[in-house]
Amino acid sequence: MRAITLHRHPDRMVIHVELKQNSLLKNVTDEQLAELEGHLQIVDAAKGDYLVTQGDRDMEQYFVLQGMLKRVVTAPGSKKEMALRFSSERGMETSYAAWRLRTPAPYSIVASTKCRVAKLNMPKWVEFLELHPEFKAVFEFEVMALMGEIMAHTITLHLLDAPGRVHRFERKHPDLFERIPKKELAAYLNLSAETLSRLKQRGKI
Repeated sequence: MRAITLHRHPDRMVIHVELKQNSLLKNVTDEQLAELEGHLQIVDAAKGDYLVTQGDRDMEQYFVLQGMLKRVVTAPGSKKEMALRFSSERGMETSYAAWRLRTPAPYSIVASTKCRVAKLNMPKWVEFLELHPEFKAVFEFEVMALMGEIMAHTITLHLLDAPGRVHRFERKHPDLFERIPKKELAAYLNLSAETLSRLKQRGKI
C-alpha cells in the first residue's frame, strides 16, 4: 500500500475537513490539528489489506477517513480469525496500549472494506500527546472505552442468544449494521452466515 504525505495529497483539502470531523480530533485546536497534519500520511487500502499484523512491533495510529477497518485476532497456528471491533468514518484505530507496554501488537488491523486512512507512526503520535496533556487524557479515555466495549462484546457472546446478540449490535451500532459484510457480521456475532440469514428470513431480527 502506497502512503502519500497529507501535504502532497491531491485531496488534501477534503481530507482536512474529514479530519476535523473525526470523533477524536474534534477535541484539538486548529493549531494542534495543523501540527498533527504535518506528520500524517494517507493510505488507500483494498478490502482485506493488513495495516497492522498481529505480532508486529512497528505500530501506527490510524484515523478512518472513508470505509471501515476491523480489529481481529488469530490463534497461533490457526487461520481462524475473531473480529473484536469495527471502526468507520470519524473513528480511529490504534495499538497504543501495546506500544506503551512494549509488547507486540496483540491483534491485526485489517481493511474490512475499501478504505482510506490517515496514519502516523506511534513514536510521533506519543510525542504529540506528550506536548498536549489535556488531549492525551481524552485519547487515553477513548482507548479505555474501546477496551471496555470489546470486553462487553465478549461477555455478550456468552450471555445472549443469537437474536439478542444481533439486536444488541444493531442498537449499539446502527450506522454499521447495514454496512458490514454479512459474513463478517455473522462471524463477529459468533454465528454462521446461514444462521444470520435464517433469523432475518423468520423476522426475528
